[in-house]
Amino acid sequence: MVEYFFRQKVISWMVAIILGVGGIVTFLGLGQLEFPEFTIRNALVITQYPGATPEQVEEEVTLQLEKAIQRIPNVKRISSVNMVGLSQITVELKTSVQAKDLEQYWDNLRRKVGDAQASLPPGTGTSIVNDDFGDVFGLLMTLQSEDYTLKQMEDFADLMQREIQLVEGVKKVSIAGTVNEQIIVSLDHDKMKTLNVSAESIAGLLTAQNVVGNAGSIKVQGKRLSIQPTGEFDNLEALGQVVIGSPASGLIRLTDIATIERTLNDTPSNLYHSDSTPALSIGVSFASAVNVVDVGKRLDTKIAELEQRMPLGMSLNTVYNQPSVVDDSVTGFLINLAEAVAIVIFVLLLFMGWRSGVLMGLILVLTILGTFILMSVKGIELQKISLGALIIALGMLVDNAIVVTEGMLIGVKKGQTKLQAAKDVVSQNGLPLLGATVIAITAFAPIGLSPDATGEFVGSLFWVLCFSLFLSWITALTITPFFFDLLFNTEKERGSSDENDDPYKGIIFTTYKRVLTSAINHRYITIGVVLLALGGSLASGKFVKNAFFPDSSTPLFFVDLWLPEGSDILTTEQSIRRLEANVLGMQDIANVTSVIGSGAQRLTLTYAPEDRYASYGQLIVETNTVESRDARMREIIELVRKDFPNAQYKVKALQVGPSAKAAIEARIYGPEPDVLREISSDIEAIFQAEETMDSVRLSWSNKVPFVEPVFLEEQARRIGVTRDAVHTAFLLNNEGETVGLYREGSDLIPIVMRNDLNQRYDIDNLASLNVWSQEQGKYISMADVVSNVDVTLVDPIIKRRNRVRMLAVYAEPLPLSGETAASVQAKVRPLVEELSLPDGYRIEWGGEYETSRDAQSALFASMPIGILGMFIITVLLFGKLRQALAIWGVIPLTTIGIIGGLVLVGAPFTFMALLGSLSLIGMVLKNGIVLMEEINVQAKGNSGAFDAVVAASVSRVRPVSMAAITTILGMIPLFSDAFFASMAVVIVFGLTVATVLTLLILPVLHCTFHGIKSE
Repeated sequence: MVEYFFRQKVISWMVAIILGVGGIVTFLGLGQLEFPEFTIRNALVITQYPGATPEQVEEEVTLQLEKAIQRIPNVKRISSVNMVGLSQITVELKTSVQAKDLEQYWDNLRRKVGDAQASLPPGTGTSIVNDDFGDVFGLLMTLQSEDYTLKQMEDFADLMQREIQLVEGVKKVSIAGTVNEQIIVSLDHDKMKTLNVSAESIAGLLTAQNVVGNAGSIKVQGKRLSIQPTGEFDNLEALGQVVIGSPASGLIRLTDIATIERTLNDTPSNLYHSDSTPALSIGVSFASAVNVVDVGKRLDTKIAELEQRMPLGMSLNTVYNQPSVVDDSVTGFLINLAEAVAIVIFVLLLFMGWRSGVLMGLILVLTILGTFILMSVKGIELQKISLGALIIALGMLVDNAIVVTEGMLIGVKKGQTKLQAAKDVVSQNGLPLLGATVIAITAFAPIGLSPDATGEFVGSLFWVLCFSLFLSWITALTITPFFFDLLFNTEKERGSSDENDDPYKGIIFTTYKRVLTSAINHRYITIGVVLLALGGSLASGKFVKNAFFPDSSTPLFFVDLWLPEGSDILTTEQSIRRLEANVLGMQDIANVTSVIGSGAQRLTLTYAPEDRYASYGQLIVETNTVESRDARMREIIELVRKDFPNAQYKVKALQVGPSAKAAIEARIYGPEPDVLREISSDIEAIFQAEETMDSVRLSWSNKVPFVEPVFLEEQARRIGVTRDAVHTAFLLNNEGETVGLYREGSDLIPIVMRNDLNQRYDIDNLASLNVWSQEQGKYISMADVVSNVDVTLVDPIIKRRNRVRMLAVYAEPLPLSGETAASVQAKVRPLVEELSLPDGYRIEWGGEYETSRDAQSALFASMPIGILGMFIITVLLFGKLRQALAIWGVIPLTTIGIIGGLVLVGAPFTFMALLGSLSLIGMVLKNGIVLMEEINVQAKGNSGAFDAVVAASVSRVRPVSMAAITTILGMIPLFSDAFFASMAVVIVFGLTVATVLTLLILPVLHCTFHGIKSE
């Protein structure tokens, strides 16, 4: 193969051009993202059960649905939230379910839920299955105005939706924050009582009057003509003219006993504000495998056109612009990559001469461009993980070329032809380099094989490293000798030296030779010193904090506010307005978007919207810089603590990886709600006492008052009042009863009937209401059928997890305190686990602890096989167990550099740091194999085993050191990236120590295991 590429220059040039030009063209066409996509395997089953208590919802609806859902294969978890009149069940599938199979599973879910509808109680609405959790609205905007109503803004938002949906690369456009209109029929109950008109008769009339009915058709002169009687409400005046009086009462129209108005729903599900102005949210999601930057440019053009058509007084505001973020992120990372490549080439030029530097720089660039081609085939986009993988691989990519170039230089200096030198170095090092490359790739395999969401998130790291490392081995053995022939002059390289000249007589080599000789002669002292250093590093490990993923470098953070449960959504809106006003008055605030009643539309995959709660509100705060973001977070925490003492809160920056509902979560399982609350109170007290904990809250929130009028059944029967009539009377006294639809074009507006505001009774005077007796045909005082009104405290929310009641205590590490979730949890965990629990109750830890544990478990699941495979390859390469053990003996010693670096820099040990530690295994083994192979080669040509070890070690100083130096210096640009910083620290410090150990301890261990002594 070497000779073929050496002699067939046309083929060699063609391969180089294909890699170069093809790589550039492919690079320009690759999709761009900030972070890779990962599959969200969740669906939500929503069921309405109007009027039911949380316990009734749980027992009569949720239990039945959970039983049916459990029969679906590969269900990982079923969790539910039961509230007044509402069941929300979240179904999560196992990570083994592939993304392409999700639709089939969700269809199965719909069938199971549909089959279960027959077992649900009367009055239950049809269950709705929502599986759109994977939609990410990378462009999130708000349409706001103080001069127009929400309905008017919705009309223009609909226009925007239709136009933007047509832009190439757009998958979906969603509008949120709309508030439905309704026709309010306000009843004058005094007139109704005087005229003896019942609300039930009005409701029946309005329902029947505006219904679309089938009157059939009539045959006239051979033609069939449809019949459609008039009488539908064309306008509100027509609705008011509906005759509702009976013949005995005379002609009574609806306007005689009621006022009619068109208004917005006063109990909306969610609301949006933009900089304290009422707004609608418009989210745009992108199609898969597109270049979002290019789509973003097309969207900018379309939105600019739409703004020209926007009514004066409306304005658009951008909450999150993924195309812009991706453009900045990818551009910045490409600059980092270019800087890293430049650093590597500069180091090669400096230490190996300009020809060697140019040669290996050329091979490095071609390898990277070739990797882009393979990324395109695999469907991997340009994003932080894939580009970061290239930066991590830089040192290893030139490693093979360094070995080949170094060997050819030595061979030429010894009088060989370039072809003979190439053939010798490839035949000698080809197989060991392949084994070392396979081992380096295998070290990253657990990342690519990890089946969970975290593994999917960082999986492109493995594939990019796999492609680039294999390609580097191929280019090292094929076109590297070809370009060597072009760049190096044989006679000039030989110079005046002869075969016996020592190419390693420089001061660096001679100094290293003396140190190595001394280390081998004092091997046990050397080993003892290294073991002491290892023990010291392990002891200092207690100063390293653990974390899962760091905060994003985007200057964006969230403020979550939970008012006491039971708060009306309009009350929550007032509190959010107060908070908005304070935040907008702070320095360096670019934009504040508020959501009331639920979380916002999903703007990134790592953002998990909160469930629907009327008492919940969230501020999405954008600042001018990351530094000002941290300062504002501190200010807002102090503000919320001072101005909202009865509210629960959470202040958190945007995350860059999969995250949990809360950083710290203690889950309590058991059957009785009161016992669960007692245990949660103990845990809550422990959390509150810890100064580094913040945002302590309960998943079930606080108990709320529940109004229970005591129904006198026997007495009601005697006077002809049904329980349903009592329900209707109370309903009309409050939010009202929907009694029909008002049609206006494509809009279907509900008609809601309720008592006039001046005739509604508060909780102390409910007995003054009148209830209709169908049997007697007149109104009866509510006091005749209700004895008194009891108020009791009940759980407003009952949560279940895997079909068992579960109450969770949430908390967060105090923001900007330097503490991580792991470090804070370690302080309170012993105290929580010391609590005495009744039989049938248990506590488990969730939050970041569980997410990190699951990710590491998935990562480590395939690691034993990978390590075994790497060890077997090492043994097969040399055929000697002792040599393999000597190489592997260096691996544990890298801990010295890893822990030392983290302690020195003060960086936490994140999931990315864990991946960096795994990558070190491959790097260290690769260098160890190159050195050990040279020891074996030298042993065949030297008179003594000791001289062979020393000579081989000296000859491998430059290749091993250059590979390490290029990797280490190439990692420098990653220190400024929050996501990769901890990995960079691990690799830089770990590889520095590992390189020294490879060049010193590996020869010492080899001599020790083989009994080789100084001659």
